[in-house]
Amino acid sequence: MALYEPQEDSELLRRFVEQEARGDVLDMGAGSGILALAAARKREVTSVLAVDIDEESLTHIKKEIGKEDDAVKKKVTAAKSDLFSGLGAERFDTIICNPPYLPDERDDRHQALYGGPGGWEFIARFLAEAKNHLKKSGIILLLFSSLSNKERILQLIKREGFHVTELSVEYHFFEQLYVYKLWRDGDG
Repeated sequence: MALYEPQEDSELLRRFVEQEARGDVLDMGAGSGILALAAARKREVTSVLAVDIDEESLTHIKKEIGKEDDAVKKKVTAAKSDLFSGLGAERFDTIICNPPYLPDERDDRHQALYGGPGGWEFIARFLAEAKNHLKKSGIILLLFSSLSNKERILQLIKREGFHVTELSVEYHFFEQLYVYKLWRDGDG
């Protein structure tokens, strides 16, 4: 695999991380670490766990953490995990997810880009497991593309018992990027 370099999707989600992240934060599929570090720089954030399945990404994140000031360094940890498999029963106040969301039927493509045949399959797995790792009154910041089947993703969000608010839609040449805030049982 290769490191996912920040693109317009990462920059869009970062704006909302800077506004919304609080408490104990999980950056799921952290890639370059841009979102984890944006969260760690916030005073309202106490800790950040940046997870990724890709070793190259984890090496890069650790290098980026080393460039930060001591206050940020103390907050951020990077660990290998395939979705939530390596996390045990940990729960978070904020879960950030910029998942692979492009549709592709081949499994040999760049894992950071392609989310399954419809583009939503990775998001379905994420949502099914995320509710078990979200603290009461916790939030999820989720980004996805119009190419991922927005209606299907909204169905999955509702099926998993989340409330949802659309925070942003950004139009690009061939797609729209959506940022959603999800929560359960609290006032998110």
